[in-house]
Amino acid sequence: MKNSWEGQENRWMVILGTVIVQIGLGTFYTWSLFNQSLSKQFGWQVSAVALTFSIGSFALSFSTLFAGKLQDKLGIRKLSTICGFILGIGLILTSKVTSLAALYITAGVILGASDGIGYITTLSNAIKWFPEKKGLISGISVGAYGIGSLVFKYVNGGIMSAQGTSQAFMWWGIIAIVLIVAGSQLLKDAPVDPVKNLGISTETAEEVNFSRLDMLKTKEVYLLFVTFFTGAMSGLYMIGSVKDIGMQLAGLSAATAANAVALVAIFNTAGRIILGTLSDKIGALRVVTLTLIVTAAAVFIMSDVHLSFGIFFVCVSAIAFCFGGTVTVYPSIVGNFFGLRNQTRNYGLIYQGFGIGALSGSFISALLGGFKPTFLFIGVLCLISAVISTVVKPPKKAKETFVNPKKNAA
Repeated sequence: MKNSWEGQENRWMVILGTVIVQIGLGTFYTWSLFNQSLSKQFGWQVSAVALTFSIGSFALSFSTLFAGKLQDKLGIRKLSTICGFILGIGLILTSKVTSLAALYITAGVILGASDGIGYITTLSNAIKWFPEKKGLISGISVGAYGIGSLVFKYVNGGIMSAQGTSQAFMWWGIIAIVLIVAGSQLLKDAPVDPVKNLGISTETAEEVNFSRLDMLKTKEVYLLFVTFFTGAMSGLYMIGSVKDIGMQLAGLSAATAANAVALVAIFNTAGRIILGTLSDKIGALRVVTLTLIVTAAAVFIMSDVHLSFGIFFVCVSAIAFCFGGTVTVYPSIVGNFFGLRNQTRNYGLIYQGFGIGALSGSFISALLGGFKPTFLFIGVLCLISAVISTVVKPPKKAKETFVNPKKNAA
C-alpha cells in the first residue's frame, strides 16, 4: 500500500509537469500568424509560406513513430527536456532564415518533429499514470496543448507587432524552451503495468497488451485509423481554411472572418476538455460517434445553405469543438483496445491519420474544385466513419492470444 500511495501522490505532479510542457508545445499552432508577415518581408507567396505548417504537421505525426523507442532509451524527463531545447533552437534559427528551403527545415521539420515526440510521449505517459481516468487526463493534457495555441496567438502577435517577425520567432523559441524544460523536470516515467503497480481498480483488462506488430494483425486498428483520419482531416481542413471560407461562402469582411480563427481556438480547446471528461462517463467511442455526426451535419449545412454570419460561426464552432474532442479521446481508445504498456508506440501508429489528414484536405479540395464539394465529401466520410465507430469492438481473443507480455513487447 505504501508504494501505491507514493505512486498516486507522484502522479499529480506528473500531470502538472505535463500541462506546462503541453502549453509550450501547443504554441506550434500559432503558425498562421506569420504567413502574411513572412510573405511581405521576403516576397514569398503566402501559399508557399503556409506550406511550412503542413510540412510541420506531417513531421509532427511521422516523428511519433519513433517516440516510444526514444523514451525507452532516455526516459520521459530527459527526452522531453531535449525536445524543448530542439524546438526552441528550431524557432531561434527560424528568426535568421532568408530562404524558403531553410524555413521548411527549421520551422517545418525541426519544429514539427520535436513537437510531435514531446506531445505523444508526455500525453501517453500521463494517461499511464491514470488508467482509471484516461479520458479526463487526456482531456487535461490535450486541452493544455490547445491553451498554448490560444494564449500564444496573443503573445506572439503582440511581440510581432512591437518588435517584428524575426524577434517574435526569437522570443517564441526562448519562452518555449523555458516552459517545456521547466515542466519536464516534474515528469516521471509511469510504471510498466500501472494498474498492478499503482493498486488501481479499473474495468479495462489492462493485462492485455499488444505490441505494434500484434496490433497490426487486427482489423480493429485499421477501422480506428479510418475514423481518426476522418475526424482529423475534417477539423484540420476547416481550421486551415476558416478565414477564406468565411469570406467566400458567408460574404464576411476579412476582419470579421479573422475573428473565426480565435473562435476556433476557443472551441477546439473546450472540446478537448469537455469531451475528454465526458468520455469517461459515456465511453470514448460514443463520443467519437457523436462528434462525427455533428461534424457531418455542420459540413452538409455549409455546403447547401446560404451562410449568414450566425450560421457560419455556429458551424465552424461545432466542427472545432468536435475536432478537439476527437484528438483527445483516441489515446484512451487505443489504451482500451490494445493495452497501456505499448501506448506510445501503438497510438503513434494510429496518429499517422493526423499527419495524412493534414495533407489530404487541401489535395481533395483541389481535386474536387472548391469548398462546397469538399464539404460534401467530408460529410459522407463522417457518416461512414460514424457507422464504423458504432460497430468496432476491442479484439475478442486478446487474452488468449497475447499471454506473454515480454515476448510481445515492441
